[in-house]
Amino acid sequence: MDTAEHRSAEPRRPSLYGAQLWGQVQHLLLNLPVGIVGFVFTVVTLSVGLALSVTVLGLPLLALGLAGCRRLGALERTRARVALGATVPEPAPLLQRRNGISGWVIAALTDGLCWRSALFNVLLLVWGLLSFTVTLVLLVVGWPVLPWVTRWMSALERMLVDSLLAQNALARRVHELEEDRGAVVDTAAADLRRIERDLHDGAQARLVALAMDLGLAKEKLAETDTPEGVAAAAKMVGAAHGEVKLALQELRDLARGIHPAVLTDRGLDAALSAVAARCTVPGGVKVHVDLRGAERPDSAVEGIAYFTVSELLTNISKHARAGSATVDVWRAEDRLMLLVQDDGQGGAAAHPGSGLAGLAERIGAVDGVFLVESPAGGPTGVTVELPWRTRAARS
Repeated sequence: MDTAEHRSAEPRRPSLYGAQLWGQVQHLLLNLPVGIVGFVFTVVTLSVGLALSVTVLGLPLLALGLAGCRRLGALERTRARVALGATVPEPAPLLQRRNGISGWVIAALTDGLCWRSALFNVLLLVWGLLSFTVTLVLLVVGWPVLPWVTRWMSALERMLVDSLLAQNALARRVHELEEDRGAVVDTAAADLRRIERDLHDGAQARLVALAMDLGLAKEKLAETDTPEGVAAAAKMVGAAHGEVKLALQELRDLARGIHPAVLTDRGLDAALSAVAARCTVPGGVKVHVDLRGAERPDSAVEGIAYFTVSELLTNISKHARAGSATVDVWRAEDRLMLLVQDDGQGGAAAHPGSGLAGLAERIGAVDGVFLVESPAGGPTGVTVELPWRTRAARS
C-alpha cells in the first residue's frame, strides 16, 4: 500500500472548526437572549407570587411561575443535548398526590426540580452574559483559541445543567419505589380477587352442595326404616363423600396457588418439577435447576420465580402450540436467573394489560428484569433476572 492509500485508510479526525464547534458557538451566543427571557419570567412571577402569598392568588401564581421555570428547564435540557452533547435524562413528571388545583399547587411548591430550575434561570443570565461576551470576542480577535475555550465553556455548562436540571438520584429512586409500590398493590388486589372468586365458585359451591346432600340423607334416614330407604340414603351419603373429595382437591389447588408447600419444604427444584409435570405440553417440559451451594434465595424471590414459571408454562400450554418446553434456573453472582423456552408459534409480547405485562410489573417491583424474545414463527424465550436477596432482607 502506497503512502496516499495509507493516508486514505486512516480514520479522519474531526476538524477543530467543524459543525460541532459552530453548534457550540451558536448555543453560547444564544445563552444571553434565552437567559434574559428566563430571568425576567422567573423574577417577575416569583416576586409577584411571593408578594401576594398572603392572598388567595399568591400561592397559585407562585406555583404557576415554578411550573413555568420547570418548562424552561426542559427547553435548556434539549438545547444542551442537541448542541453540547449532554446526556442528561428527562426527569419524572410533576408528582401530584392530590386531585384538583390545590393538589397541583402543592406539588409545584414542593417539587425540588421546580426550585432548581428557577435558580438555573437566574444563573443563566450571568452565565449567558459571560459566555456571549467571551465567544464574541474570540470570534473577532481570538479565533485561534476559539475551539479550546468553547469546549471548556461547553463542559462547564453541561456541569451546570447536570447539577441543577437533572433529577437527583434520590428523587428518581423515590419515583421508582412509588411505581413499584403501585404495581405490588395492584398485584396483591388481583390475587385477592382471584382467591375470592375461586373460593366462591369452587370449594364454597361444593360445600353448599355437600350440606344439602347430607341434609337430604338425614331426612331420608329419619323418615324410613326400609332397606330401600336406607340404600337411597347411603347413595346420598356416597355422593356427598364425592363432593367432599372434590372440595378438598380444589382447596389444595387453591393453597398451591397461594404458596405451595413443596416450595417451602424442598425448594425451587422440586416445586418447578411439580409444575412441569402438570403442564400439558405434548413433548413435556424439561427442568434444570443449578443453584450452587446450600443457600436458598429469599422466600419472596422463590415465590416470584415459582409463579412466574408457572404462569409462563400455563401460557405455553394454552397459546403457544408448542411441542416441548424447557426451564433453566441458575445463579449468577447475586442474581437468580430463569430461562423458559418453547418451540411454539412465537409472537408473544408484553402488551399493556396482558399477562406478560403483569409478570414484568411484578418482577420490576423487586428490581428484576423481564425480557421476551418471541419472533413470529418461534421459538420463544423468556429471560427473567431476580435479585438473590430483596432490599428488605439485605437491610
